[in-house]
Amino acid sequence: MTGGTDRIDEIVTADARRLVDIFKDLHRNPELGFAEVRTARKIAQALSDLGMTVTTGIGGTGVVAVLANGPGPVVMYRADMDALQVPEATGLDYASSNPELGHMCGHDAHVTWMLGLAKVLAETTNSWSGTAVLIGQPAEELIAGAHAMVDAGLYDVAPRPDAFLAMHTAPMPVGMVAAVGGERMAGTDQLDIVFHGVGGHGSMPQLARDPVLMASQAVVQFQSIVSRSVTPGEIAVLTVGSLQAGSTYNVIPDRALLKVNLRWFHPDVRETLLTRIAAICSGIARSFGVGEDQLPEITLAGGATPLVNDAVLTDRVATALGELLGKDKVVRQLPALTGSEDCHLLKGPHVDMPLTYLLVGVADPQVYAQSAERGQLFPYTPHAPDYVVDLSAIPLGTKIAARAMLELLTPGM
Repeated sequence: MTGGTDRIDEIVTADARRLVDIFKDLHRNPELGFAEVRTARKIAQALSDLGMTVTTGIGGTGVVAVLANGPGPVVMYRADMDALQVPEATGLDYASSNPELGHMCGHDAHVTWMLGLAKVLAETTNSWSGTAVLIGQPAEELIAGAHAMVDAGLYDVAPRPDAFLAMHTAPMPVGMVAAVGGERMAGTDQLDIVFHGVGGHGSMPQLARDPVLMASQAVVQFQSIVSRSVTPGEIAVLTVGSLQAGSTYNVIPDRALLKVNLRWFHPDVRETLLTRIAAICSGIARSFGVGEDQLPEITLAGGATPLVNDAVLTDRVATALGELLGKDKVVRQLPALTGSEDCHLLKGPHVDMPLTYLLVGVADPQVYAQSAERGQLFPYTPHAPDYVVDLSAIPLGTKIAARAMLELLTPGM
């Protein structure tokens, strides 16, 4: 597909300034999951301007665009839209205008790549056949947006895909992409754990039952679960991301909330984590004299199964990207990551469609090389305040997305 690659390069190169401007605008204006109103509006307008059939409000702020171009495969592409409650510390002149929020995971790049990809599709309809379905997905960080879109009737407005493509930024050098088959990302669960106690005056703790102390003991005891209850060699991660309780110095509150995140690959490991968490929490509460009707409440606030790339589809895309970038720039072997995703849940509970999920390098190669010289694995990590998508990754990521999509929309797939 050399001619197709040349045409992609021509279109994206001519569009590069617009794409960078879009990226900077999205980066300055981050929005949290299910609140991506401005972002969704910009996606919908851009895709509508290209002649696509656009539906908004799917799963809250979700956007679905369909471009039908004759007979052939239906290929879906997903871009997640949400930012994080992480203050930005990059020092960029287009840094977040919100001191509490930032696009510290690259979802602003994902959206920009999709809008650039859409322009390529619209301008190359003579070279592909089939139907492209483009998804602006809310609330990936909450591990809730994909479920919400399916539950809200995604497939009432879009045809069910034959193949599914998604991409994510990675702190690898710009120009590198990882296309690896098999198990790629861990399953995850988000837990809200509420400890109930008896509030009181800080000077008389004997008259209270302190939920802050209960929650604190739970945080410490949780650390023994992976080391003492999970079979050695199995992968499991348990992280307490938040402990919320009380509001002032001398008042013992009557409740405390823990927000806990789990990562796992095998369902039996997940079951062990959940069982031990429940046992630890109830045991601590009972030891403080909490009644059986006031034991800790554990609520599953979102989750996803492990993400698995289809080997055949991923091989096909990897070969095409090797033609674009050079074979040495396409990573074909990489250990599975304990990060998690929910894009594969867009398949719905009863749909078996092949997926390929790509990791696209966005780090300045010089910055990456300098970090490697210091013995660092990466110059920065997703969700960190200093996470930077180098601007050169915007047009190149668009070319990667376009090349992969056009490969899958080739007649005779």
